[in-house]
Amino acid sequence: MIEVHLHHPRGDFCLDVDISVPAQGITGLIGRSGSGKSTLFSCLAGHIRPTAGCISLRGRSLYNSELGINVPPAQRGVGLVFQDGLLFPHMTVARNLAYGARNVGTDFWNEVISALDLGHLLGARPGRLSGGERQRAAIARALMAEPDLLLLDEPVSALDPDLKGRTLDLIARVQDRTRVPMIFISHAPEEVRRLCDRVITLSDGRITTQGDRTPPPVRDTCRAVPIPVRMGQ
Repeated sequence: MIEVHLHHPRGDFCLDVDISVPAQGITGLIGRSGSGKSTLFSCLAGHIRPTAGCISLRGRSLYNSELGINVPPAQRGVGLVFQDGLLFPHMTVARNLAYGARNVGTDFWNEVISALDLGHLLGARPGRLSGGERQRAAIARALMAEPDLLLLDEPVSALDPDLKGRTLDLIARVQDRTRVPMIFISHAPEEVRRLCDRVITLSDGRITTQGDRTPPPVRDTCRAVPIPVRMGQ
C-alpha cells in the first residue's frame, strides 16, 4: 500500500490529505493549478518536510512526524519524471539511462528499453530527440534505478496530441511489464482516464473524490499518527 496522511499549512493554503492506494498499477492525481498537486508531489519525493502526518510505501515509513522519521530523497526509492525530461545534454541516451542504473544490460534494462521503444535512439543525444522521445528517455532513466514508486509530474502536457497519445500508451506498456507502481499527476481528465487504474481528485489541498477498483486495504500502517484538525472543519 501507499499510505499518505498529511497536514501541511503554507500561508493561506493547507494540504490536508488522507490517501490509501495499492502499490500497483497507475494512480492518477488530478486537480487544477493551485490544488496542491505539486506540494503533495514534493512531500512524497522528500523535497518538502510536511508539518505533521506520515507517508509509508509497502509498509516502509518514509516520513512520520510522531516518530521523527524523514527519509532523505535519495534513500526513498522514489523515481521522478517532470514535464521537462531534464536529460544530460552531453550524454547519449544510453549514457543517460546508465546514470544511476542498478544493473546495465540486465533483463530489466532491456525490458524498459523495449517497452519505451528506445532501442534505435541509444546512440543519440537529447538535442536530436523529439519532445516525446526525450520524455520516454527520461521515464526510462528514472526506471533504471528500479524505484519502489515512480512519480510522473505532467510528463506529456507539453506534447502535441499524437505524441501525447503514443507516450501515454508506452507508459502503460512499461508499467505493465516492469510492475513499478506509478502516480501520474495531471490537470487533464482525458489523460488520466486513458492511462490510470484509479483516480484521486485534489481541490484546495483536500481530496474531493477517490475512485479505486481495488478492494480497500486490510491494514493501515499510518493511522496511529494524529493529524491536526483546523477549527471549524
